[in-house]
Amino acid sequence: MLIVNNDDFGMYQAINTAIIRSIEEGIAGSCSLMAPCPWASHGINLLRERPEIPFGIHLTLFCDTPDYGWGPLTAKEKVPSLLDGGGELFTPAHVPALLAQARLDEVEIEFRAQIRMVLDSGLTPTHLDWHCLADGGRDDIFDLTVALADEYGLAVRAWLTPGRQKLRQRGLPVVDHDFLDSFSLDLDGKADRYARLLRDLPVGLSEWAVHPSLGDEDSQAIEPGGWRVRRTDYEFLTSPVAREILQQEEIVVTDYRTVQQAWHRAGAPGNRSDRTTPTTNPARNH
Repeated sequence: MLIVNNDDFGMYQAINTAIIRSIEEGIAGSCSLMAPCPWASHGINLLRERPEIPFGIHLTLFCDTPDYGWGPLTAKEKVPSLLDGGGELFTPAHVPALLAQARLDEVEIEFRAQIRMVLDSGLTPTHLDWHCLADGGRDDIFDLTVALADEYGLAVRAWLTPGRQKLRQRGLPVVDHDFLDSFSLDLDGKADRYARLLRDLPVGLSEWAVHPSLGDEDSQAIEPGGWRVRRTDYEFLTSPVAREILQQEEIVVTDYRTVQQAWHRAGAPGNRSDRTTPTTNPARNH
C-alpha cells in the first residue's frame, strides 16, 4: 500500500493545477494545503468542488520564495519568534535558525490559525503534516502537532523513526517503511528511479511526498531552482507507465482517511490510557 501525497497545494497556480491533474488523471491520491500561501483560497475552492479528494494541512513556518512571499496568518507582533531579522518568515535554508528561536506557544498560535482557516472554510482535512520540517523539526513541535491532531480528530504524518515509535507506543498506525521526499531524488534518470521504487515497493504501508507543478514560465520565474523537480514529478505521476506499474505490481494507492479512522478508534474514550500532553494554550477554541 502506498500513500502518494502532493505537498505544497496552494503555493501558486501551476502547483494547484498540476496537483489536481495528478490526482484525477495520475496516480496520486491526496494533497496537503499550505494555508498561508497566495493561492490557498484557490486551492480551497478546488477542494470544495471535489469533496472526494482527501487532503491534509501542510503546516508551514517557512516561505520558500522571498520574491513571491507570504507571511504567517497570525499578526506578526503575536509571533515574533517565528520571524527573521527582517520581520519575515524564514526561508527553508535557515531551518536551524528558526528552530533555535521559535517559542512553542507562538508555534501553536500559528498552527491553530492555519488549522482554523481550513476548518472555517467548511472543508474536512484528514491529517496534519509539515512543510520543510521532518516530524516538526523538534520533539516539542512534534508533540504539539499530535496534540492538535487529537483535538481536531486528525492523523499526523510521522516520517522519522523516533516519531513513528512514539506513535506506535500509543497504538496509532504509521507508515512501515522509509519516507520518500521527491526533492531528495536526482533529476537525471528520475522517471526510471520512480519506476524502480514502485517495482521494489515492500509489503506494508509506504508514503511518498511528491511536489508536482506544470513547470510553466510562471513556475520557472517563481522557483528558478526548484521547478524542474516539480515538473518531473508531474510528468511521472501522470504517465501511463506509472499507472501500468501500479496494476502490474498490485499496489494499492491509499490516503490518510484510513489512518485517520484508525487514529480515531485508538483515541476513543477507554481505548487509550496515555494521552498526549496538552497544548500550551489553555484557552481552547474548539
